[in-house]
Amino acid sequence: MGNLNYKQFTLGVEEEYMVLDPTTRELASHEQKIVIEGQKLLKDKVKAEMHQAVVEVGTDICQDIDEAFKDVATLRGTIAEIAGNLGFWMGASGTHPFSHWQSQLITDHVRYNQIVTELQEAARSNLIFGLHVHVGMEDRKMAIHIANTARYFLPHVYALSTNSPFWEGRETGYKSFRTKVFDKFPRTGIPDYFESIEAYENYVNLLIKTNCIDNAKKIWWDLRVHPFFNTVEFRICDVPLTVSETITIAALFQAICAKIYKLRSQNLNFMIYERALITENKWRASRYGIDGTLIDFGKETEVNTRLLIYELLDFVDDVVDELGSRHMINRVVKIFETGTGADRQLSVYQNTNSLVSVVDYIHEQFLSI
Repeated sequence: MGNLNYKQFTLGVEEEYMVLDPTTRELASHEQKIVIEGQKLLKDKVKAEMHQAVVEVGTDICQDIDEAFKDVATLRGTIAEIAGNLGFWMGASGTHPFSHWQSQLITDHVRYNQIVTELQEAARSNLIFGLHVHVGMEDRKMAIHIANTARYFLPHVYALSTNSPFWEGRETGYKSFRTKVFDKFPRTGIPDYFESIEAYENYVNLLIKTNCIDNAKKIWWDLRVHPFFNTVEFRICDVPLTVSETITIAALFQAICAKIYKLRSQNLNFMIYERALITENKWRASRYGIDGTLIDFGKETEVNTRLLIYELLDFVDDVVDELGSRHMINRVVKIFETGTGADRQLSVYQNTNSLVSVVDYIHEQFLSI
């Protein structure tokens, strides 16, 4: 099957970072100074977000996982240096351990003002930090087919990314509380199955026609065929503590897309499961991370999450060498050994009983490869 076009599966990685006050360790509203300085060096790869304490970065279109690794490492390094020069720290975690959203300023921008006017407290309290991975597609027909099938694996990869155990000074009991905060938004969560790209576009157009949304970017699902680019965009994950965790997750999403494409080219398909069932697994992943169980719907039984992730690695094994990503996919085992970001944050807290120490740890990990 060497004649398949795996080069189409380019990567784009977007991360949302927290701006920290080095004295108080609280989130800091940096008045977009980091973004302004960042854009001088990195152009439109740095953007403001709705809350002023957030900086969003996005890579170029990367041809493979090594290019993505370099790009993300450079972005983190550059932003950390700019922030340091301005008297700030940076960190990557799905939520801040103790800052309260009420004290954080909203960026003055037409789009954000509209969202806050419409969604009110759901928007103002949405002080969370995610990872979005775009995987390039040859066309939108293939994109919707891959998106439909890839939905099943979202909880597996999400479990690996869990990195938000604290919220407003409390241990939440969740490995990823970020999605619980985001669930307050409309049009979130696991998407439905769409029988064709036309069915998806009809749905989007109906929402626009009836003034539910003004454009398709206000569909905030955990995975979507991007409204403007030929990509499948994976949006379920917490932003990870380190560069290598981000790239491991990106490699997994890319491999899932390539494998589904390979099956399709052989006239094979993976089972399609209902949104309601996949949502059960998403909840388990958010609550327990990699240390719980997920449902194996084929066997209709609970299975250790790590075991199911190993099965996912077996599933994609025959495409990772073609993609050149085996060295990053293999790092899943390292996450099993050290724990996810949430596990490590909780470990720091258990050892120190100090959320300030947790923030210090988040900051220290930011440039860790």
